[in-house]
Amino acid sequence: MSTSSSSLGAVYDRGYRPYDDRLGGPRAATFALYRASIRRALGLRRSWRQKVLPWTLLAIVTVPAVVNVGVGYLTRNTPAEGFEFITYREYVGVSTALLLFVALTAPDVMCPDRRHRVLPLIFARPLVGRDYVVAKVGAIATILFGFSFLPQVVLFVGQMLVSDAALDYLRDNAEVLWQVPLAVALLAVYYAAVGVALASLTSRRIVGGVAMLAFALVPSVVSAAILGTRPDGQGAFAILNLLALPLYLRDLIFLGHIDPDSPLGGVAGGAIMAIAVYTLVLVASFTILFLRYREPDA
Repeated sequence: MSTSSSSLGAVYDRGYRPYDDRLGGPRAATFALYRASIRRALGLRRSWRQKVLPWTLLAIVTVPAVVNVGVGYLTRNTPAEGFEFITYREYVGVSTALLLFVALTAPDVMCPDRRHRVLPLIFARPLVGRDYVVAKVGAIATILFGFSFLPQVVLFVGQMLVSDAALDYLRDNAEVLWQVPLAVALLAVYYAAVGVALASLTSRRIVGGVAMLAFALVPSVVSAAILGTRPDGQGAFAILNLLALPLYLRDLIFLGHIDPDSPLGGVAGGAIMAIAVYTLVLVASFTILFLRYREPDA
């Protein structure tokens, strides 16, 4: 008995190869997800349109450092020598481009997993919800840290080279070597945790992005409106500006106290309030994430 050709199966060679390397455990799977999330956020191995935003952001946040070094070079041996366009403290969190970056990339690395229902597939590996959260938040925080820290390196090295004595400049500004990384890390973890937590609540990227912008802008507008009724523009209501919380901690690192010219400056217990609310926001963000990814199909 003959069989028609239409009923026969066909084998297609798609180039699959067996994996013959050493199998990793949960840490290897977490690190692989971490690397994949960084590649996606930076647009690596994607179309050029996906690369425009992150690398344009890096160029934008580096501009103040380049300008400051250029001014320092042009004013050498002049009465204006020593002029600073921006300080290391002010450079931390100076650009709102970081906020825009989080609003666009955090949903991009979170929402597709839920929208395309691939979470059960991801958790089929030796991964649990905690590992997933650490990989995603860690990826965004790493990029934010890099994009905030590299311009500071440009500023420091440039200032050191245009100074009359590079070693003297290094010695006189040695405290910056620990202040900048610590302040930048607090900012990066804060933005990353909040952005990823808000993005985890939806499967639509645009909704996650709008939620991040609303989180940052609405409380700041409300806080500014309340403080606008005060003659000195200061008061405890400044703590409502959730976007500025990492900047208050930045002041504590660089100055040892909150900047008196800031809205929270001069408020009794302002430093403790800033630390408490910062911690509360972080705890709330990670609580949301751990609850959302407690189950593979959450």
